[in-house]
Amino acid sequence: MIGTRGVVVTDIRRPDPAAVDRLAAFGVATCHEAMGRRGLAGSSIRPVQQGARVAGSAVTVLSWPGDNLMIHAAIEQCRAGDLLVVATTSPSTDGAFGDLFATALQQRGVRGIVTTTGVRDIADLREMGFPAWSSAVHAQGTVKATAGSVNVPVVAEEMLVRPGDVVVADDDGVCCVPIDEVEATIAAADAREAKEAADRAAYGSGAELSLDRKGLRPLLDELGVRYMTQSEFEAHRA
Repeated sequence: MIGTRGVVVTDIRRPDPAAVDRLAAFGVATCHEAMGRRGLAGSSIRPVQQGARVAGSAVTVLSWPGDNLMIHAAIEQCRAGDLLVVATTSPSTDGAFGDLFATALQQRGVRGIVTTTGVRDIADLREMGFPAWSSAVHAQGTVKATAGSVNVPVVAEEMLVRPGDVVVADDDGVCCVPIDEVEATIAAADAREAKEAADRAAYGSGAELSLDRKGLRPLLDELGVRYMTQSEFEAHRA
């Protein structure tokens, strides 16, 4: 049986590009909520830029800490519409990714990178318009010495990503939509956006408060929350 060390999988299944674009338009928070509050990466993975919202088919990399050899190997497997996801076998914030990698990936139509490692050349990445989400910004260099794998399942800050899953990333963070849940997530996200649009209109017009629109007053009562005047409150504290 082949393990996950020293493997480059070349023929991964990819989702429908139009569906990937739909998920990008929804953004991270809506996709996460539409999946039942699943699929979200930990808050340590943060954008190095502002205003970018992307989604792509995941090409995954499992590297050893302080080693970016397998990112070099992964570039060959990337296609237009992909998004690179890099994780390491143990924690590492070394600057494993920079502008030269971004140049090669951008030429192949890759939409960005999500990595548990550090990134560097931040000013260049921003000027290039190549979005990155990482656990750190760190100039520390890396070596190219140890075999890892490309296109195997990886875990990036609690987010399980399988090759071909859709990774959505924006200013709110990163989430992963499993490839077999893409259509269901789109349907749920559509319904959620329609509901939020109605809520937004109600709140914007002043017609309703969220307490009433969401039926939360009975819950407050059930939980024993009491309404009182300032004088009643002061008397209650005495």
